[in-house]
Amino acid sequence: MSHIVLVVRLALRDLRRRRTEAALLLLAVLAATTTLTLGLVLRDAAADPYRSTRSATDGPDVVVVAVAGQAGDLAELGELAAASGVTEHSGPYPVIAGTLKASGRTSDVQAMGRDAAAAAVDQPEVTRGSWVSDGGVVLEAAFADSLGVGVSDPVTLGGRSFRVVGVAVTAAMPPYPGASCIVSAGCVNGAVPDDRDLPAGLLHNPGLVWLTRADARSLAPDRGSLSYVMNLKLADPDEAQAFVDRAGGAMTMQTWESILADATDLARDSQILLLIGAWLLGLLAVASLSVLVHGRMADQTRRIGLLKAVGGTPGLVAAVLLAEYLLVAVVAATAGLTIGALTAPLLTESGAGLVGSAGVASLTWSTIGLVTAVALGVAVVATAVPAWRAARSSTVGALADAARPPRRTGWLIGLSTWLPVPLLLALRVAARRPRRVVLGVASIAVTVSGLYVLLVLNAFLGGQPAAGAYTEAQVAVLRHVLLVWTVVLLCLAAVNAVVITWATAVDNRHASALARALGATPQAVTAALATAQVLPALLGAVLGVFPGGFLLFAAINAITGGDGDKVSLPPSWQLIVLVPATALVVAALTSVPAHLGGRRPVTATL
Repeated sequence: MSHIVLVVRLALRDLRRRRTEAALLLLAVLAATTTLTLGLVLRDAAADPYRSTRSATDGPDVVVVAVAGQAGDLAELGELAAASGVTEHSGPYPVIAGTLKASGRTSDVQAMGRDAAAAAVDQPEVTRGSWVSDGGVVLEAAFADSLGVGVSDPVTLGGRSFRVVGVAVTAAMPPYPGASCIVSAGCVNGAVPDDRDLPAGLLHNPGLVWLTRADARSLAPDRGSLSYVMNLKLADPDEAQAFVDRAGGAMTMQTWESILADATDLARDSQILLLIGAWLLGLLAVASLSVLVHGRMADQTRRIGLLKAVGGTPGLVAAVLLAEYLLVAVVAATAGLTIGALTAPLLTESGAGLVGSAGVASLTWSTIGLVTAVALGVAVVATAVPAWRAARSSTVGALADAARPPRRTGWLIGLSTWLPVPLLLALRVAARRPRRVVLGVASIAVTVSGLYVLLVLNAFLGGQPAAGAYTEAQVAVLRHVLLVWTVVLLCLAAVNAVVITWATAVDNRHASALARALGATPQAVTAALATAQVLPALLGAVLGVFPGGFLLFAAINAITGGDGDKVSLPPSWQLIVLVPATALVVAALTSVPAHLGGRRPVTATL
């Protein structure tokens, strides 16, 4: 126990002495853990409004659709209502395909005939106005919001005039525009290419409306144009899919789990984007921590020698160095879980199609464990090897804190002698730490790949909701997700660039001081440190555009099951501008730490 207390006290003391570096560590891990938490809790947070709607409306476990002209199917509805495992049912209710005109807009609809009395299963929850009555129509809430129609507004349905008497929500069907098809004519959801026409009678993105049974039947030209819907409540809702599999038949059946999946489709898209962003940020966090750890090890050489000189074993020294990063990782994981859970509802607005709100997402033990494990894993991966290597170093050498001998490369020295002093020094700075250069190239490539995908998705959302895949509210939610990803990605990339420059300045403090003693100006040293980061940034930006961005977008498209052919790539000018813009931003970010590193007193350093 005394050893543990000693390790913790030494780690906390070093963190207090180096607050800026500790803050950078915290920010790097916090970005990854927050985004990962958002992705993990987003689906559950979005599902809560559906469950609230299901509870408020006595939602069905199975929805069955049959065509009126087929006597066998109608007879099967009665048999299903009495089947084993069914505890309650409502319907069958007549449904007719039609066209609704309101506020100067026209939309296909599925009109369902209902009773004025409340049903035992699937009684839509009226959010405004009242329930169905003769000559009145009730609109599904998301559909009403899309049309901009409210209570008392006149509408035309099937050539007849009606008045909107209410707006309601239901758990028996996903909200508009993802409504299930319950008419015999058939439906198509989503965008339709401009060069193609829908077959006659096929509904496009139909909304759902409720009428009285009599009004619904009066809209049907003949009995064969009707279809019927029946809602079933089961003794065990979790057996809904098994019940459907046993029932078989030609009728269409949909379980409440599939309705839930369709109703939270937007959240699933957001979740995928955030999880991919979390892994990208995780890679950047590992890169940032690796560089920061190496820089701190170089800055802590004398302290490591002192710990070993007073009796600390290599294991104890390594534990002290590792504990600093594990403590920061635990704090970052806790903060990331809290921020992610509180932010998730802002990205999962239930919209008009569901009741309730996402609220504060409850964190499951699996989510807490995974986020904490990722945070600790990032810290261990970035810290374990350099910490153990530093702990195994010579005590006398650590106390002396001598300059690290440079690697002599004949052709590089010959090439650099023909360059201006800043480029000469920059080339030799980069050559001293080739692995750090590779890490810098990789981190910029990851960042630019993420920006490439963001440009693609932003262009895609710019064509919505006209294309029909998302409503305006859904586009706004997805734009918020992209904004979160963009801000966090850019912030962590900026931290990474600053950390790499700072670590390079610390690692080259003796070489820089010697160059200044031999006549190099502080401006030349500063320019060399900045240039040593800009050159890898240019290479990383090029690799981030191609193949990095192209491959990342292909991976996202494969995971989401989307059709990449329908998404246009960013304009060429954006990709061309992205490369030099990245180099300019890196130059601006690295100028401050490079300036501070290039102006350290020569005599004190030597």
